[in-house]
Amino acid sequence: MVALPRKHAHPDIIMILSPSLLSADFARLAEELGALEAAGVTWLHLDVMDGAFVPNITFGPPLIKALRSVSGLFFDVHLMVNDPARYIADFHKAGADMLVIHAEADKHPQRTLTAIRAMGCKAGLALNPGTDVNAARWLAADMDMLLLMSVNPGFSGQAFIPATFDKIRAARQMLDANGGAEALIQIDGGVCPENTAELVDAGAEVLVSGSAFFGHKPYDKRLAAFMAPLAGRTPRHAEDALRRRAANHITQK
Repeated sequence: MVALPRKHAHPDIIMILSPSLLSADFARLAEELGALEAAGVTWLHLDVMDGAFVPNITFGPPLIKALRSVSGLFFDVHLMVNDPARYIADFHKAGADMLVIHAEADKHPQRTLTAIRAMGCKAGLALNPGTDVNAARWLAADMDMLLLMSVNPGFSGQAFIPATFDKIRAARQMLDANGGAEALIQIDGGVCPENTAELVDAGAEVLVSGSAFFGHKPYDKRLAAFMAPLAGRTPRHAEDALRRRAANHITQK
């Protein structure tokens, strides 16, 4: 696993919230990111869409480079693009800390994940709702995070797919049995305070939230609303292992 210096110790962390940039106010992005950091948020989820793998088009390396110059957040960049290997160097150079590729969009995902790590970046693999977790079994040791889409990718504000809970449990078992015990599990789509506890209980560690987070200010109180349901909870797998993984994935700029 690529070692990165720590930004925050967070010895008792059991969940990382990664707000999705697409739901932020794009006319005031620098202010938005500053408000996130002031509220205690440590990760930012950036959805890159090419208009081919998914219907929408969002942004590319220039925006990430501009945001990197004003933010110390951990940039969790989700590449919803075909043939992502073509772009990983540009996004890493722009300031990505984590690059997540889709298994469905890459003919050679192991090669791409290895290349991402070789650049000194964290490597993640994403699976669409219809893709079985066992499709990633042979890649378990090559990823730092497995992203499970809990909505069909491409649009924000969709309803959460309930079958995701069982998929998380299956994913944790698959990772642990195939050399991926250190990999985090991230959930993206329909995440809100009402399902946070059940997601964490199932084995999720990083939760992406868009409109359910950015649509509610002040952000410190909204972050607290996501964390409150987790009071007294620990993940179903070893707490010490989670603390170690979470610490490794929160970085210092």
